[in-house]
Amino acid sequence: MNRLGLITLVVPDYDEAIDFYVRVLGFELLEDTRIEEHKRWVVVRPREASETGLLLARAATGRQRASIGEQTGGRVGFFLYTTDFPGEYRRLHAAGVRFEEQPRHEPYGTVAVFTDPYGNRWDLLEPIDSR
Repeated sequence: MNRLGLITLVVPDYDEAIDFYVRVLGFELLEDTRIEEHKRWVVVRPREASETGLLLARAATGRQRASIGEQTGGRVGFFLYTTDFPGEYRRLHAAGVRFEEQPRHEPYGTVAVFTDPYGNRWDLLEPIDSR
């Protein structure tokens, strides 16, 4: 059986990224292990997720720094599923998360696009089949 374990997200600073993903989005910090003086293995994931997480990787080169916030070419690249869209939208909005739009209803569910501090675009999404 295959499964998707981690997705790398290039960030400018480990601790700043941990703060956003854990304190603001409510993810859990699964691992924070120092590998070298300036390199760590940092994994976060939504608290109720059981498989896929984000590997927060600090940009170490010019090319990597240029990719921060642009890893998906300006498209929504990350999808945060919820079973309580109104509550989660209010909570994130109150925590200072910047939404690009008002919530909207689509054939696949209720959705609103937000950005993380680096410009990565996310969908907050309550799929139609989760209601």
